[in-house]
Amino acid sequence: MPIEGFQSSRIDTGEVTLAVQRGGAGVPLVLLHGFPQTHMTWKKIAPELARDFDVIIPDLRGYGGSDAPEAAPDHSTYSKRRMAKDIVGLLEALGIDRAHVLGHDRGARVAYRFALDHPDRINRLGIIEVVPTGDFWAAWGADLALKAYHWTFLAQPAPLPERMIAADGPGYIDWTLASWTHSRDLSPFSADALDSYRAMGADPARVAAMCNDYRSGAFYDRALDEADRAAGRRIAAPLRFVWAKGGFPSQSGDPLGAWRQWAPDVTGVEIADCGHFAMEEQPQAVLDAVRPHFLG
Repeated sequence: MPIEGFQSSRIDTGEVTLAVQRGGAGVPLVLLHGFPQTHMTWKKIAPELARDFDVIIPDLRGYGGSDAPEAAPDHSTYSKRRMAKDIVGLLEALGIDRAHVLGHDRGARVAYRFALDHPDRINRLGIIEVVPTGDFWAAWGADLALKAYHWTFLAQPAPLPERMIAADGPGYIDWTLASWTHSRDLSPFSADALDSYRAMGADPARVAAMCNDYRSGAFYDRALDEADRAAGRRIAAPLRFVWAKGGFPSQSGDPLGAWRQWAPDVTGVEIADCGHFAMEEQPQAVLDAVRPHFLG
């Protein structure tokens, strides 16, 4: 499903083939979506960013039109390290040495893992609506556990969550999207974006991939974050953190402070009257927050 003004393609990254949208000209800027979404989450802001940048928008492995490989028992297949390597392969296939990277939700976790594992490939980093995986798990109390229940539900051993979602996959997608918005409904989402998200809920392979993404988060990704913290690893790229007053990071304690533990150059913007899906709920506020950062 194309974004207006963008070209669609499928690109072999070495291990998986990714569905990719590309438009604009300038310094490359990679946009990475989250759960339970696709490249369409960037629909409202990508054309504006394409005025200044060469905007490249893949569907993450397992999502949208990209390959959905079978998961390995150690949860590495859908690790953010593996997904970040997909982005390296994408840049290499496109003949690009370095890029800005902006991620939301699961895509933000891929983005900061990309910055940690491949510092020579990134110029500037943007993070929307997450704190680092290990920090988020450590912040859990009753209120956050109820709001972020999907972290434990989707991470349960297969095929329990897959079978439960299969009862009404598109309905589960709708409920999830609506419950995380400021308005508590589907009004922020365009009809074609909703079609894209619902299609994943109706596809058993995509549902399994999304569950495996969260299984990796609970085990592989969390352990990797904890090891990096113990080793004192830091993100060298300038980092702009954007979070919503009604989103997940705002309930995790001091979200901006959490990122300052991981990177020496961090700036932040909080968006009011907004839930988790900031690019679709408050697109102009997101543009105002990230464009100056990437223009440098």
